Amino acid sequence: MEASAPGSGEVVWLDLTVPDAEAVRDFYAEVVGWQPEPVDMGGYADFNMVSPGTGQPAAGVCFARGTNADLPAQWIPYFGVEDLDAGVARAKELGAEVVSGPRSGFCIIRDPAGAVAALFAIEREEAG
Repeated sequence: MEASAPGSGEVVWLDLTVPDAEAVRDFYAEVVGWQPEPVDMGGYADFNMVSPGTGQPAAGVCFARGTNADLPAQWIPYFGVEDLDAGVARAKELGAEVVSGPRSGFCIIRDPAGAVAALFAIEREEAG
């Protein structure tokens, strides 16, 4: 069965940004069975964590460096939205605050309850 592209309102990715990504990478490799694949970040590597069942990346484990330096050490779900700017604007109208971004197709927000999540711009397929 072919996997479909993620849609609006779906969780499209999970990321964990921490000071020591290598230690946390090893923790999840041992506990969950994920296989780490390094992602070159220019001088260091973050990691895609690959599911042993599917061979597909399941989540990211990243160093708290550069633009990620101020992110909380917690799992951050990325929710698909069709229009990132509109999603961020509406979230702010409803009491959210921007934690980081928007940048490179996503924006990390803190919702009115204090939970952190990301809005991620999804590509909408044209009907043809």
